[in-house]
Amino acid sequence: MWTKQQLAEVPGVSPAPKTESNVTPFSAPSTLSPSNPAARSSARLGSSLEIKGQIIGTENLQIDGKVDGPISLRGHELTVGSTAHLKSEIDAREVVVYGKVVGNLRARDRVDVKKDGSVVGDISTARITIEDGAQFKGRIEIDPGKATAAAD
Repeated sequence: MWTKQQLAEVPGVSPAPKTESNVTPFSAPSTLSPSNPAARSSARLGSSLEIKGQIIGTENLQIDGKVDGPISLRGHELTVGSTAHLKSEIDAREVVVYGKVVGNLRARDRVDVKKDGSVVGDISTARITIEDGAQFKGRIEIDPGKATAAAD
């Protein structure tokens, strides 16, 4: 057989270069500080999941599946994915709707209903945007004091 020394001496043949791995093990500490907003944890419920019951969390959440029950993410963001169907009372800091929501939304900061999003229920928030093409049926209560109270 050839040795590494002999391979190095053969013209046109060189030993395989070493590559460094960019894989970070789960046990490795995060370099982001907890005070940094980008360091916030987030979770995702996939499109094949169906949940009947209450969801309470202390991290940002994206839902792409079906949920039937109240959702409380005080101080965090809920993203309702384009394939999501929620029959929920929602309480969060911020709610972004790409899918369908049936139920009331309470957001301390803002609610965004995107182009293909649909909300049937009342919305209570400090700021709201409803894009062209979005569907909304319900009442809107805008209280700018909610955003400043949540920041305190």
